Amino acid sequence: MTRLKLHSISAGIALALLGAGVPALAQDSAPASSTTYKFGGYVKFDAMLSDYSDATPSGGGLMRQFYWAPGVPIGDGTVSDDITTDFQARESRLNFKVDHTTAGGRKVTGFIEMDFFTHLDGNEVVSNSYSPRIRHAFLKFDNWTFGQTWSTFQDVAALPEALDFVGPAESTTFIRQSMIRYTTGNLELALENPQTFVSGGDRDLSTVPDLIARYTFKMDGGSYVKLAGLVRSLKIQDDTSGSQADATAYGISASAKFVFGSGGDLRAMVNYGDGIGRYVGLGFTPDGVRNPFTGEIDTAESVSYFVAYRHLWNDKWRSNIMYGTNSIDYEDDLTAASLNDNASSFHFNVIHNVLPKLDVGAEIIWGEREIVNGTDGDFTRFMLSAKYAF
Repeated sequence: MTRLKLHSISAGIALALLGAGVPALAQDSAPASSTTYKFGGYVKFDAMLSDYSDATPSGGGLMRQFYWAPGVPIGDGTVSDDITTDFQARESRLNFKVDHTTAGGRKVTGFIEMDFFTHLDGNEVVSNSYSPRIRHAFLKFDNWTFGQTWSTFQDVAALPEALDFVGPAESTTFIRQSMIRYTTGNLELALENPQTFVSGGDRDLSTVPDLIARYTFKMDGGSYVKLAGLVRSLKIQDDTSGSQADATAYGISASAKFVFGSGGDLRAMVNYGDGIGRYVGLGFTPDGVRNPFTGEIDTAESVSYFVAYRHLWNDKWRSNIMYGTNSIDYEDDLTAASLNDNASSFHFNVIHNVLPKLDVGAEIIWGEREIVNGTDGDFTRFMLSAKYAF
């Protein structure tokens, strides 16, 4: 009996241990949740020598920070100044990213980024102190994106590699704003923040979000073609009379990047729209003009494009050459006499990769702007830059 009891006790203990081990093994085999953190950005220094055909822009203006097509001085040249020198580190940026994967395999990403451009609160007298500004602040959950980031109407990957902040700024889509975006495969659908930008209109009364769709056609070797469409509802109010006006605007954009076997590539973008002003050229043209006689919004028709070629001389040296242009057509040239009519720019650079994340380079930029009444101007800029990414 004693021997039987011992055998029974031993068997019971063994079964208990085995039973306890089964869920433990199952738990160990289940995927655990994980969270990763990444801090990044870069430090960039620019030295710029600029020659303007007319009056030099103010020291804190956007045109002194980067090529901003609406800021190219225009006039008859009688107030042409000497070459202006600007040193800055304002493009330097910081970002922070969090990626979380649940035990069930669902993914959440949070991202925030800032730099020090566009603010006019600093000065060059003593400290060159400039406020940080928000660039991106968004979260991604599965196929959804919520928050501020590049517009779905913009193709960031097609932007040429320029030492200047944007490159051919007059001719590219360039806008960050808050949105709700859904991505399924190569298709992206978005509702984005509306903002009516009309000359002669006092108050934005936008009600309907901007509707955007984009599809990517992928090819071998990293090449692709993207097509995007945009529909907008413009609405404004005159603060004096209280009257309101609205209009429907639309636009299309096609962009492409073709990668060559040598590692170089060709990038291009063409945009057309009626009332897409704020989406192209960093505010180069308004969405439209409020007609002083009818009170209605006369949308502005815009055609723009750029083409850029990137050549790798060897594993340490590369160059980029790019050209862009933008042309506007208004309903009434008389009411739009002081508004931008067209702009073009040319850029060429040489970049040396000193270390894997350290680049130094030189770039020359020429740009011109003309308004509807025929007044025009141009500028030439030579840049030296150093950039370390981390």
